[in-house]
Amino acid sequence: MFARLFLDHPRCVNETYTEHLGAAFGVGGRLLAASFKCFVHGLVPGLYKTAGSDAIIALYKDVAPRKFDQPTL
Repeated sequence: MFARLFLDHPRCVNETYTEHLGAAFGVGGRLLAASFKCFVHGLVPGLYKTAGSDAIIALYKDVAPRKFDQPTL
């Protein structure tokens, strides 16, 4: 059970647990920053006009090449 939850997927994408953790936290941090900018844009439309779409495009370019056909839980 431990290996299935913590080790199998990182191995399938040729990463250690720590490398995978860092990559996932990096994507998550970028998404949090983009989310914050989108909320600010909702309150003040003149700010961060393209931040959401810019973040989506940049993340897609970074994540798409790493795609592996892996099922989730």
